[in-house]
Amino acid sequence: MSDKRRAKIAVLGSINMDLMIRSAKLPLPGETVIAETKAENPGGKGANQAVAAARMGAEVTMIGCVGDDSFAEELLQNLKAEGINTRYVTRKTDTTSGVAVVMVEMSGENAILVVPGANGLVGLAELEQARQVICESDVLLMQLEVPVETVIAAAKIAREAGVPVILDPAPAPAGFPAELLKVDLICPNQSEAAALTGKPLTSLEDVVAAIPALVEQGPRQILVTMADQGAVLFDGEAVEIIPPFQIQAIDSTAAGDAFAAGLAVKLAEQATLREAAHFASAAGAIAASGAGAQTAMPDREQIETLITKQVQERFHE
Repeated sequence: MSDKRRAKIAVLGSINMDLMIRSAKLPLPGETVIAETKAENPGGKGANQAVAAARMGAEVTMIGCVGDDSFAEELLQNLKAEGINTRYVTRKTDTTSGVAVVMVEMSGENAILVVPGANGLVGLAELEQARQVICESDVLLMQLEVPVETVIAAAKIAREAGVPVILDPAPAPAGFPAELLKVDLICPNQSEAAALTGKPLTSLEDVVAAIPALVEQGPRQILVTMADQGAVLFDGEAVEIIPPFQIQAIDSTAAGDAFAAGLAVKLAEQATLREAAHFASAAGAIAASGAGAQTAMPDREQIETLITKQVQERFHE
């Protein structure tokens, strides 16, 4: 890809406001607990991945919905501040924007309530409005916090236009339609891969053994992340282990979204899947070393610096 042309990524997915509440303990049913802090942070897997891809240098278009509540404008302005095209983010009347209430106690235990709101209304009308931008993109990146039927329809639009489709199957679907995974690449984490295969996957060997079962479900290529164990890659022909980056993890909330965005950006730049996997692994590691979701998303320079550092360290071992 020419240096003068930025990769074009279309992201179809959720846009949320995350309300983070910290307290000494989580409340029991019927109990009132006085919390210590509250913070509002833009989130949603779709928006997180869009922000990450933009920071990595891509030209990003977000496709989704917000409501008509007080959060809507803040969520839109946050995306615009990251340089993301929000022309195809629809405001839905008489509904709330997506909201996640995350209660965290000092031990690290948490409880999360999610109100999908406008995310549940992302439908065929939004896809028709965005059809041209999907067809002109280098990659379509999606997750599963918007209706599954919409994800399937978007993949069909992209496929007919010859645009590669990456699906981050999170949250893990239950009783999903067979056509959902008929995409170019899926990038589940180990728990999502376990949900897709119906088998516990605790080791790299377990995942390698599960690759044929995942392939049967339709994806052309597969990349399963295994946290500090690394990742398992299937490029359509062979299986390979991608080693992890050694970094001090603080908060893994954003790691998967940074990983998916890294894959999309590098593949849009015509990198091999192996090259994209190493780049994505570095992005995920850096995200896990910071707190929060979008606040922890790395930029291109941070990722390339970490890759260079690890290569040098392995060369001198």
